[in-house]
Amino acid sequence: MKFFKIVAATAVLAASTVSATAQSALNDILSEGVLKVGTTGDWNPMTMKDVATNSYTGYDIDVMTELAADLGVEVEFVATDWKTLVSGVTSGQYHITGSASVSPSRAKAAGYSDTYFSLTTVPLTLTENAERFTSWEDLNMADVSVAATLGTTQETQIKEFFPDAEHRIVEAPARDFQEVLVGRADASITSNVEANKLVAQYDQLMIVPVDAGRAPTPIAMLMRQDDQVWINYVNTWITLKQEQGFFDELGVKWQLLAE
Repeated sequence: MKFFKIVAATAVLAASTVSATAQSALNDILSEGVLKVGTTGDWNPMTMKDVATNSYTGYDIDVMTELAADLGVEVEFVATDWKTLVSGVTSGQYHITGSASVSPSRAKAAGYSDTYFSLTTVPLTLTENAERFTSWEDLNMADVSVAATLGTTQETQIKEFFPDAEHRIVEAPARDFQEVLVGRADASITSNVEANKLVAQYDQLMIVPVDAGRAPTPIAMLMRQDDQVWINYVNTWITLKQEQGFFDELGVKWQLLAE
Protein backbone atom coordinates (compact mmCIF):
# COMPACT_ATOMS: atom_id res chain seq x y z
CA MET A 1 0.00 0.00 0.00
CA LYS A 2 2.83 2.36 0.90
CA PHE A 3 4.44 1.68 -2.49
CA PHE A 4 1.23 2.62 -4.30
CA LYS A 5 0.95 5.84 -2.29
CA ILE A 6 4.47 6.81 -3.32
CA VAL A 7 3.76 6.02 -6.96
CA ALA A 8 0.52 7.99 -6.82
CA ALA A 9 2.22 10.97 -5.21
CA THR A 10 4.99 10.85 -7.82
CA ALA A 11 2.43 10.74 -10.59
CA VAL A 12 0.57 13.74 -9.18
CA LEU A 13 3.82 15.70 -8.88
CA ALA A 14 4.82 14.82 -12.44
CA ALA A 15 1.39 15.77 -13.73
CA SER A 16 1.48 19.09 -11.92
CA THR A 17 4.96 19.79 -13.32
CA VAL A 18 3.80 19.05 -16.85
CA SER A 19 0.72 21.19 -16.29
CA ALA A 20 2.80 24.11 -15.00
CA THR A 21 5.17 23.81 -17.96
CA ALA A 22 2.28 23.63 -20.41
CA GLN A 23 0.82 26.82 -18.99
CA SER A 24 4.06 28.76 -19.31
CA ALA A 25 4.29 31.74 -21.61
CA LEU A 26 7.50 30.19 -22.93
CA ASN A 27 5.54 27.35 -24.52
CA ASP A 28 3.02 29.77 -26.02
CA ILE A 29 5.79 31.94 -27.44
CA LEU A 30 7.59 29.01 -29.04
CA SER A 31 4.42 27.42 -30.42
CA GLU A 32 2.95 30.68 -31.76
CA GLY A 33 6.27 32.09 -32.95
CA VAL A 34 5.65 35.52 -31.41
CA LEU A 35 6.98 37.29 -28.32
CA LYS A 36 4.47 39.94 -27.22
CA VAL A 37 6.06 42.83 -25.33
CA GLY A 38 4.15 45.55 -23.47
CA THR A 39 5.78 48.95 -23.91
CA THR A 40 4.67 52.53 -23.25
CA GLY A 41 6.62 54.26 -26.02
CA ASP A 42 7.09 57.41 -23.94
CA TRP A 43 10.30 56.84 -21.96
CA ASN A 44 13.34 58.26 -23.73
CA PRO A 45 15.79 56.55 -24.33
CA MET A 46 14.19 53.26 -23.25
CA THR A 47 11.11 53.13 -25.49
CA MET A 48 10.00 55.77 -27.98
CA LYS A 49 7.07 55.44 -30.36
CA ASP A 50 7.02 56.99 -33.83
CA VAL A 51 3.33 57.68 -34.31
CA ALA A 52 3.73 58.21 -38.05
CA THR A 53 5.10 54.71 -38.61
CA ASN A 54 3.64 53.02 -35.51
CA SER A 55 7.12 51.73 -34.73
CA TYR A 56 9.35 51.82 -31.66
CA THR A 57 13.00 52.55 -30.97
CA GLY A 58 15.08 52.59 -27.81
CA TYR A 59 17.12 50.56 -25.37
CA ASP A 60 14.16 48.36 -24.39
CA ILE A 61 13.27 47.78 -28.02
CA ASP A 62 16.79 46.55 -28.77
CA VAL A 63 16.72 44.28 -25.70
CA MET A 64 13.41 42.69 -26.65
CA THR A 65 14.35 42.35 -30.31
CA GLU A 66 17.47 40.44 -29.21
CA LEU A 67 15.46 38.27 -26.82
CA ALA A 68 13.03 37.36 -29.60
CA ALA A 69 15.90 36.60 -31.98
CA ASP A 70 17.49 34.24 -29.46
CA LEU A 71 14.12 32.56 -28.95
CA GLY A 72 13.83 32.18 -32.72
CA VAL A 73 10.52 34.06 -32.89
CA GLU A 74 9.13 37.39 -34.06
CA VAL A 75 8.64 40.29 -31.66
CA GLU A 76 5.35 42.18 -31.38
CA PHE A 77 5.23 45.40 -29.36
CA VAL A 78 1.90 45.96 -27.64
CA ALA A 79 1.03 49.55 -26.71
CA THR A 80 0.31 50.07 -23.03
CA ASP A 81 0.64 52.87 -20.48
CA TRP A 82 2.05 53.12 -17.00
CA LYS A 83 -1.19 52.71 -15.10
CA THR A 84 -2.02 49.44 -16.92
CA LEU A 85 1.52 48.09 -17.32
CA VAL A 86 1.15 45.48 -14.57
CA SER A 87 -2.44 44.48 -15.32
CA GLY A 88 -1.54 43.99 -18.97
CA VAL A 89 1.06 41.36 -18.17
CA THR A 90 -0.98 39.64 -15.44
CA SER A 91 -4.02 39.39 -17.74
CA GLY A 92 -2.00 37.95 -20.61
CA GLN A 93 -2.17 40.86 -23.04
CA TYR A 94 1.58 40.44 -23.46
CA HIS A 95 4.19 37.95 -22.27
CA ILE A 96 6.63 40.45 -20.80
CA THR A 97 7.22 44.17 -20.42
CA GLY A 98 10.18 46.34 -21.23
CA SER A 99 12.13 47.93 -18.40
CA ALA A 100 10.18 48.87 -15.28
CA SER A 101 11.39 50.17 -11.94
CA VAL A 102 11.39 47.49 -9.28
CA SER A 103 8.86 48.39 -6.60
CA PRO A 104 7.12 46.51 -3.77
CA SER A 105 3.68 47.50 -5.06
CA ARG A 106 4.31 46.02 -8.52
CA ALA A 107 5.91 42.92 -6.99
CA LYS A 108 2.66 42.18 -5.14
CA ALA A 109 0.95 41.46 -8.45
CA ALA A 110 3.64 40.56 -10.98
CA GLY A 111 6.93 38.74 -11.19
CA TYR A 112 10.23 40.43 -12.00
CA SER A 113 13.24 39.27 -13.95
CA ASP A 114 16.73 39.76 -12.60
CA THR A 115 17.85 43.37 -12.91
CA TYR A 116 20.27 44.57 -15.59
CA PHE A 117 20.43 48.33 -14.99
CA SER A 118 19.89 50.85 -12.20
CA LEU A 119 18.77 54.46 -12.16
CA THR A 120 18.08 57.34 -9.78
CA THR A 121 15.41 60.02 -9.64
CA VAL A 122 16.22 63.68 -10.33
CA PRO A 123 14.07 66.84 -10.58
CA LEU A 124 13.52 68.91 -13.72
CA THR A 125 12.50 72.54 -13.97
CA LEU A 126 12.69 75.46 -16.42
CA THR A 127 16.06 77.13 -16.89
CA GLU A 128 14.43 80.39 -15.82
CA ASN A 129 14.06 78.82 -12.36
CA ALA A 130 17.80 78.23 -12.00
CA GLU A 131 18.13 80.60 -9.02
CA ARG A 132 14.82 79.60 -7.42
CA PHE A 133 15.50 75.85 -7.27
CA THR A 134 18.97 74.59 -6.32
CA SER A 135 18.18 71.68 -3.98
CA TRP A 136 15.58 69.06 -3.13
CA GLU A 137 14.44 71.19 -0.20
CA ASP A 138 13.64 74.15 -2.47
CA LEU A 139 10.95 72.04 -4.14
CA ASN A 140 9.24 70.99 -0.93
CA MET A 141 7.32 74.24 -0.47
CA ALA A 142 3.59 74.97 -0.36
CA ASP A 143 3.89 77.40 -3.28
CA VAL A 144 5.65 74.85 -5.51
CA SER A 145 3.84 72.39 -7.77
CA VAL A 146 5.55 69.15 -8.78
CA ALA A 147 4.24 66.89 -11.54
CA ALA A 148 4.38 63.12 -12.03
CA THR A 149 2.78 60.66 -14.44
CA LEU A 150 0.01 58.36 -13.16
CA GLY A 151 1.16 54.79 -12.57
CA THR A 152 4.89 55.54 -12.46
CA THR A 153 7.14 55.19 -9.45
CA GLN A 154 7.49 58.98 -9.54
CA GLU A 155 3.80 59.30 -8.64
CA THR A 156 4.61 57.78 -5.27
CA GLN A 157 7.94 59.55 -4.95
CA ILE A 158 6.63 63.12 -5.23
CA LYS A 159 4.35 62.48 -2.25
CA GLU A 160 7.31 61.11 -0.31
CA PHE A 161 9.89 63.69 -1.39
CA PHE A 162 7.64 66.77 -1.37
CA PRO A 163 4.87 66.38 1.24
CA ASP A 164 4.44 70.15 1.50
CA ALA A 165 4.28 70.86 -2.24
CA GLU A 166 1.29 70.70 -4.58
CA HIS A 167 1.17 67.43 -6.53
CA ARG A 168 0.05 67.41 -10.17
CA ILE A 169 -0.64 63.87 -11.40
CA VAL A 170 -1.13 63.63 -15.17
CA GLU A 171 -2.40 60.64 -17.11
CA ALA A 172 -0.70 59.21 -20.20
CA PRO A 173 -0.40 60.07 -23.03
CA ALA A 174 0.28 63.37 -21.23
CA ARG A 175 3.65 63.48 -19.49
CA ASP A 176 4.80 65.22 -16.33
CA PHE A 177 7.61 67.22 -17.96
CA GLN A 178 5.08 68.69 -20.40
CA GLU A 179 3.33 70.26 -17.42
CA VAL A 180 6.59 72.06 -16.66
CA LEU A 181 7.08 73.16 -20.26
CA VAL A 182 3.64 74.80 -20.45
CA GLY A 183 3.84 76.33 -16.98
CA ARG A 184 1.25 74.24 -15.15
CA ALA A 185 3.92 72.82 -12.82
CA ASP A 186 7.15 74.24 -11.42
CA ALA A 187 9.01 70.95 -11.58
CA SER A 188 8.72 67.25 -12.31
CA ILE A 189 10.81 64.25 -11.38
CA THR A 190 12.04 61.44 -13.58
CA SER A 191 14.87 58.98 -14.00
CA ASN A 192 18.33 60.36 -14.56
CA VAL A 193 18.53 58.62 -17.94
CA GLU A 194 15.37 60.32 -19.22
CA ALA A 195 16.30 63.66 -17.65
CA ASN A 196 19.55 63.74 -19.62
CA LYS A 197 17.64 63.17 -22.85
CA LEU A 198 14.98 65.77 -22.07
CA VAL A 199 17.41 68.60 -21.30
CA ALA A 200 19.21 67.82 -24.54
CA GLN A 201 15.90 67.93 -26.42
CA TYR A 202 14.38 71.02 -24.77
CA ASP A 203 16.63 74.05 -24.24
CA GLN A 204 14.19 75.49 -21.69
CA LEU A 205 14.53 72.49 -19.35
CA MET A 206 17.28 71.88 -16.80
CA ILE A 207 18.06 69.33 -14.12
CA VAL A 208 17.91 70.96 -10.70
CA PRO A 209 21.52 70.84 -9.41
CA VAL A 210 20.80 68.63 -6.40
CA ASP A 211 23.67 67.03 -4.51
CA ALA A 212 22.66 63.56 -5.70
CA GLY A 213 19.80 61.67 -7.27
CA ARG A 214 17.35 59.95 -4.94
CA ALA A 215 15.84 56.48 -4.73
CA PRO A 216 18.48 54.37 -6.50
CA THR A 217 16.32 51.78 -8.20
CA PRO A 218 17.05 48.66 -10.24
CA ILE A 219 15.01 48.09 -13.37
CA ALA A 220 13.80 44.75 -14.67
CA MET A 221 11.19 43.12 -16.87
CA LEU A 222 7.72 42.24 -15.59
CA MET A 223 6.18 38.82 -16.18
CA ARG A 224 3.37 36.75 -14.73
CA GLN A 225 4.14 36.04 -11.09
CA ASP A 226 3.17 32.37 -11.26
CA ASP A 227 5.16 31.54 -14.41
CA GLN A 228 8.50 30.44 -12.97
CA VAL A 229 9.40 28.54 -16.15
CA TRP A 230 9.30 31.76 -18.20
CA ILE A 231 10.99 33.80 -15.46
CA ASN A 232 13.80 31.23 -15.23
CA TYR A 233 14.36 31.34 -18.98
CA VAL A 234 14.54 35.15 -19.06
CA ASN A 235 16.89 35.26 -16.06
CA THR A 236 19.20 32.73 -17.72
CA TRP A 237 19.16 34.84 -20.89
CA ILE A 238 19.95 38.03 -18.93
CA THR A 239 22.91 36.35 -17.21
CA LEU A 240 24.29 35.14 -20.53
CA LYS A 241 23.91 38.54 -22.18
CA GLN A 242 25.57 40.28 -19.23
CA GLU A 243 28.57 37.97 -19.57
CA GLN A 244 28.73 38.72 -23.29
CA GLY A 245 28.67 42.50 -22.71
CA PHE A 246 25.36 43.01 -24.52
CA PHE A 247 23.85 45.35 -21.92
CA ASP A 248 27.07 47.35 -21.63
CA GLU A 249 27.12 47.88 -25.39
CA LEU A 250 23.49 49.04 -25.38
CA GLY A 251 24.23 51.40 -22.48
CA VAL A 252 26.90 53.07 -24.60
CA LYS A 253 24.66 53.16 -27.69
CA TRP A 254 21.80 54.85 -25.84
CA GLN A 255 24.05 56.95 -23.58
CA LEU A 256 22.45 55.68 -20.40
CA LEU A 257 25.36 56.84 -18.30
CA ALA A 258 25.51 60.37 -19.72
CA GLU A 259 25.76 63.07 -17.07
